[in-house]
Amino acid sequence: MSIEINDKQVFNNPILPGFYPDPSICRVGEEYYMINSSFVFFPGIPIFKSTDLVNWGQIGHVLDRQSQLNLEGEGYSGGIFAPTIRYHEGVFYVITTNMSNGGNFIVTARDPKGTWSDPYWIKNADGIDPSLFFDDDGRTYYTGTRTSKNPQYMGDHEIWLQEIDLNQMKLKGESHILWKGALKNASFVEGPHLYKINGFYYLLISEGGTQHYHSVTIARSKNILGTYEGNPGNPILTHRHLGKGYTISNVGHADLVETQNGEWYMVALASRPYGGDYKNLGRETFLIPVIWEDEWPLVSPGTGKVEFTYPIPILPTSFVSESEVRDDFDNEILNYKWNTIRTPKESFWSLTEKPGFLRLKVSQTGMLDNINPPPFGPFEKYKKVGNTQSPRFIGRRQQHINFEACTKMEFNTQNEYETAGIALIQNNNHQFRLEYSIENGQKVIRLIKCIAKINLDFKNATFSYENIESTLAHKVFSSEAVYLKVSAKGQEYNFYYGSSLNEMELLAGNIDGRILSSDVAGGFIGTYIGLFASSNGKYSNNIVDFDWFDYKSQD
Repeated sequence: MSIEINDKQVFNNPILPGFYPDPSICRVGEEYYMINSSFVFFPGIPIFKSTDLVNWGQIGHVLDRQSQLNLEGEGYSGGIFAPTIRYHEGVFYVITTNMSNGGNFIVTARDPKGTWSDPYWIKNADGIDPSLFFDDDGRTYYTGTRTSKNPQYMGDHEIWLQEIDLNQMKLKGESHILWKGALKNASFVEGPHLYKINGFYYLLISEGGTQHYHSVTIARSKNILGTYEGNPGNPILTHRHLGKGYTISNVGHADLVETQNGEWYMVALASRPYGGDYKNLGRETFLIPVIWEDEWPLVSPGTGKVEFTYPIPILPTSFVSESEVRDDFDNEILNYKWNTIRTPKESFWSLTEKPGFLRLKVSQTGMLDNINPPPFGPFEKYKKVGNTQSPRFIGRRQQHINFEACTKMEFNTQNEYETAGIALIQNNNHQFRLEYSIENGQKVIRLIKCIAKINLDFKNATFSYENIESTLAHKVFSSEAVYLKVSAKGQEYNFYYGSSLNEMELLAGNIDGRILSSDVAGGFIGTYIGLFASSNGKYSNNIVDFDWFDYKSQD
């Protein structure tokens, strides 16, 4: 949202706060469309629309049905990686990777709100991070990231290109290696995008891995097949030289867009660490101005780093972004902000069985999974060892460092196995659960903390873990209507309960929230907060009704 500072209109970064990594953007006339990685969450690939590059409204998801998105067996950091959106001759194209279930594919639509097609799987397309480039001679090219033929080190990758026939959705001709990054022995070159500007082909990539050493680099060539020369100013964007104490970190994975007025901007992911080098919000989407000097892009002129405020683009504004939500569950479909974990094989929620309520069916599937190793590297063959089910969880992103979330729940728990409430989830085994259940014949409110001790043996490609679950607090409590609230001020999380909004009591305060950071838990995602119901491995036909859910910033 734009604000006034010293009589100049500026906007605040990030433009998409919370877990919205790997942004890709395209312009169609005077409208802009942007998408992000969604990993294990369903529906997949949120899609946003804007007219001013600052205020974005979500118009749906690209992958919103089972036939498009199989997430069975995926760990939280598996699933959908690094999608690219492009528009050509009346058709929108999204190309992406499903890490464990199919590989690289394309979906298309004439209306970006949907309905998008079922996947066209691209055979012989190795690696990840695919992108499409439409040349002015009518040819279309696929670019991607893959491991080098004879890798010499971890992350020894290369950017490759091959022509693609979009009528048959097949690669054709020979593949060509374009670049291996700006640095000697560059690690994890990824996220390639091609552009043709003033007779040059520009190849924009990221390298250094998607954490502290992340960076954006660029090369160019007069011939699409190369040879590509790197910008002597590479990297054109990074924060790795600013130290881990800097307020914005992990900058990388970018895409460029030109406005209808001839101005240029870059969208990129970055994180906001707080409470130390911890990033509960995950990787977020930032907007950075770009100018051109000596036929090279210059990012964030004058500072060379991502700033929290910039002058607002001179573009028409049609609406204002809104990251807060009061959901009264009065509609027949869920708000776009909500997701499930993995693709549900059956509908476990209803907004119509009890109008004005979100009803969850209690399930044997618990909130804890077996641990999954990283979705790449020497543990790849062990990826699909986790829970293959979708737990009864409907959640949204934590989008603010300081926030408050509250709900009203009706749940007549029948035994000690049945639980329901609010969960804050970072991954399989790093979470807090504020839940209502039964202990020793009495109904109770309790706060559960779960962490996992993981041991990875790279030499033998094996792993083991110890799941550690503990009750941080519990109180005997019985009520027909249960009010639950979670608030956070930085890394201090507070958990409340009560029989009405006016009678909320603190169950546990100043709880260290750092387990909700990927720096502790591993992986690539940000914190989700939402509603759950489980009978933890036992049969149940019980239900839970949530009257509303309120989330608001306290920043």
